[in-house]
Amino acid sequence: MPSIDQKREQFTAFFLIAHPIKANVLPCSEQQRKYSLQEFEMHMPYAFKIAGEMSEIQSQTLKPLRKLGEQLEDLVDYLQFQARKIDLMMSYILQQQDQDEHQATALKFGGGGVVIGFDSASSKLPEVGDASVIKLFLETESAAIYCFAEVIELNTNDNQTEVSYIYTHIREQDQELLVRASLHLQTLALRKHHAEKRQNNEEDK
Repeated sequence: MPSIDQKREQFTAFFLIAHPIKANVLPCSEQQRKYSLQEFEMHMPYAFKIAGEMSEIQSQTLKPLRKLGEQLEDLVDYLQFQARKIDLMMSYILQQQDQDEHQATALKFGGGGVVIGFDSASSKLPEVGDASVIKLFLETESAAIYCFAEVIELNTNDNQTEVSYIYTHIREQDQELLVRASLHLQTLALRKHHAEKRQNNEEDK
């Protein structure tokens, strides 16, 4: 079994972005904790299986076409329009997996783990070593992730406790999707920052 220091190292091995997303946190049974990765995938809800695969297909399909430049601009626009329609359909399907009684907010996420906020006064506050089934809803990517995770740290600030989880059961393609999503959001944040900076400079002139 990895030590707590090794688990923290795993948690910080990937970039972690501070960006709130919707999440569900459910109890993980002892049987689920013992699943192999193959058993985990076998029992994964079907909606999450196809969500990750469709996101990957769209990414790989459009990537080579963008390199061809203006010659195929109309085709790329058409395919992006079709992809957007599929995204809307997938978003609707995935919303059915969002269970009100298990809703939470992921404050930070990345390829190694996720930080979820809990009310410090909650009777359901987890402890280090606890395992949970976690669903992460990435609206910007029209995707969702289903995984098992273990609590490695709790930090209480004011009335909120930030609970850090490492992924113990997650598909490789879903982990890659989380990495891409975190980098995509960081890029959008940088663009917004530069645009605001340019605007402020123009106003100062």
